[in-house]
Amino acid sequence: MKLWFIAGLLILALGSKLLAQDAAPKETPKDAPKVAAEGKLTDTTVDASKTTAGTEKKHSGGFMEIISRAGWFGEVIWLMLFSCLLAGIWLAADSFITISDKRIAPQTLVAAVRSAMDNGDLVKAMSHCDAEPSPLARILKAGFNNVSEGYEVVQDAVSVAADIEGERMLQRVTYLSVISNTSPMLGLIGTVQGMIMAFYTMGTMQAGAAQQSMLAVNISHGLWATAIGLGTAVPATMFYYYFKNKATRSILFMEAMTLDLIKVLRNVEVVE
Repeated sequence: MKLWFIAGLLILALGSKLLAQDAAPKETPKDAPKVAAEGKLTDTTVDASKTTAGTEKKHSGGFMEIISRAGWFGEVIWLMLFSCLLAGIWLAADSFITISDKRIAPQTLVAAVRSAMDNGDLVKAMSHCDAEPSPLARILKAGFNNVSEGYEVVQDAVSVAADIEGERMLQRVTYLSVISNTSPMLGLIGTVQGMIMAFYTMGTMQAGAAQQSMLAVNISHGLWATAIGLGTAVPATMFYYYFKNKATRSILFMEAMTLDLIKVLRNVEVVE
């Protein structure tokens, strides 16, 4: 009896202890708050990255976006800058073709006129000039047309014709100088506009990512305008002086060549 009583007390005590353990609340791990906090921080980081990506997508700072955000005045400036750039390329290519020895003084014309003048055939020499029109041909004809007036008149006529041909050759080259002087000023106007827009943004927009993005776009507009203006002006200046010196040498060469070809007419009596 005593044994059953003692066994019952032990079973009762053990059962009460098990029930107390089941009823007690489960303790959360010590690192659980940290995990939750970390999860919250991770979500915040993801949201921030999404926001940043959206901002970068909205204000990427690309060249076409800079032009599109420049306003009507900025678009006019960019149109003029690109026009100067294209005009400079076209003028440089045209000068390469026009101001060349083959076009200014063809060797076939020089040989044909020299052969005719050695034979004293002035009419044939003039026909060769008509067959191959060129700056040298026009200068030669100016001298041939005044042979009857005397050699001094011929020299004056050749000098005047050489000056006219020189002005004609430099007429387009001079526009390269205009482009080299105009492009930097257009770039400076674009830079000033970009700075005005940047300060306007600082004064009207609240500080933050949007303001910084807009400031970057405005400053980029000014720097790009300066870069395009200088990038157009520097090559235009170099090409201008190159073609100007080349044209001057060609004019002097043509004048000397003409006087050399017609010197045989110094003591010749012209018969109509």
